[in-house]
Amino acid sequence: MHAMSDASTPLANQLLIALPSLADPNFARAVTLICQHDEDGAMGIVVNRASDFTLGEVFEQMQIGTKDDALREQVVLAGGPVYPERGFVLHDGGSAWDSTLPIADNLSLTTSRDILIAMAEGKGPAQAVVALGCAGWGAGQLEYELVENTWLTVAADPAVFFELPLEQRWEAAAGLIGVDLMHIADHSGHA
Repeated sequence: MHAMSDASTPLANQLLIALPSLADPNFARAVTLICQHDEDGAMGIVVNRASDFTLGEVFEQMQIGTKDDALREQVVLAGGPVYPERGFVLHDGGSAWDSTLPIADNLSLTTSRDILIAMAEGKGPAQAVVALGCAGWGAGQLEYELVENTWLTVAADPAVFFELPLEQRWEAAAGLIGVDLMHIADHSGHA
């Protein structure tokens, strides 16, 4: 397999939607936002899986206090099998934090504690979801999986992960490109 040229289009800010045939339990029916993609590989956050934790429990572990009950009840996402003990905050707005990766004009990923403190104090981004862990692909691995028809890709619409309930995100993401996953589920093999 030849190396990809620099002219290849990185998949950052794309949603990867697992097709019904994808059997890997880490990614069955997963919707993953690709945050970073280059010749060394790719990194993303699964945006439709609940972890066993609430944000209140994460705050407690980090010794961050908040008076915001709704924030404390927020479900933390299971962002993927890599670094499951690390927090990743997907949010709108800019990069006023210590460690932020811009994904698109109004979408960033922050991994530093300061954003969680700001959220707890009511000074955080207007829209944010917190995930534990991320998904990673080695060099060329994601491209190979796309050729194998494991995933659909679609330009990210932040409403999918900021506004919709978890259980609606898989079908809604596919709906962005007019695909009815329930229809695909009836057929196996390649088109």
